[in-house]
Amino acid sequence: MSNRVVCRDARHAGSWYSASGSQLNVQLEGWLSQAQPTVSPARAIIAPHAGYTYCGACAAHAYKQVDPSITRRVFILGPSHHFPLSRCALSSADIYKTPLYDLRIDQKVYSELWKTGLFDRMSLQTDEEEHSIEMHLPYTAKAMESHKDEFSIVPVLVGALSESKEQEYGKLLSKYLADPSNLFIISSDFCHWGHRFRYTYYDESQGEIHRSIEHLDKMGMGIIEQMDPISFTNYLKKYRNTICGRHPIGVLLNAVAELRKSGFDMNFTFLNYAQSGECRTWHDSSVSYAAGSLVVH
Repeated sequence: MSNRVVCRDARHAGSWYSASGSQLNVQLEGWLSQAQPTVSPARAIIAPHAGYTYCGACAAHAYKQVDPSITRRVFILGPSHHFPLSRCALSSADIYKTPLYDLRIDQKVYSELWKTGLFDRMSLQTDEEEHSIEMHLPYTAKAMESHKDEFSIVPVLVGALSESKEQEYGKLLSKYLADPSNLFIISSDFCHWGHRFRYTYYDESQGEIHRSIEHLDKMGMGIIEQMDPISFTNYLKKYRNTICGRHPIGVLLNAVAELRKSGFDMNFTFLNYAQSGECRTWHDSSVSYAAGSLVVH
């Protein structure tokens, strides 16, 4: 057995976000300074994974809810955009690099997850090409910097799961969600609207196209706040809203449902919503972003 440490490079640094640690630090501090903390720390957050010029300000509203003093493991669930996957997959790496500092994968938790037989292994190439987890690494590093030697990460690539698989993974991960020293980051953008995304749903009663998009997204966000996985699945079937992290969100909602059966009291609140631009004509396109926080009482 080789003991060589495998590092995942920050492949999207220099394009999707700054490759300069000092510049990135200033940007993240700027966005976080504009966001308000809520009373209770987050056990899970939903935050976007686009380029930081588009969604950095929105994501800050979720990361502001993280308490580094109690967090020892950060689970990051991101959708697979390019690699065909019907299950969930774990990384081949030991270390995830960021321009701020390196993040260490929790091999103890990985070993527990491998033993279930429910996880595939993603190649380093697949891992580095996917942006849905990487876009959360600099924000995780920044939110946790005061305790940077005291935590590890658990990256999970989530495939195109069936409803029953979302339930199965939700049940499996619920024991980790129950632990106050764990934080779950759910990586998702919201509506991708326009011909280039092959999605042009428009409810004219809402006014301009961007208002219709906002109404559609906020309908889905309201269902997520109810923490009901079946209602969320039904909403997606009805409107086909192009929420790219719908499967990671589905896994979270199923984990929450499992814990609520055991008497856990929790609530989910969205704190910010934004669009990359305001669509007014059929030639326009936009991506929506939302930031929210799950609190366990």
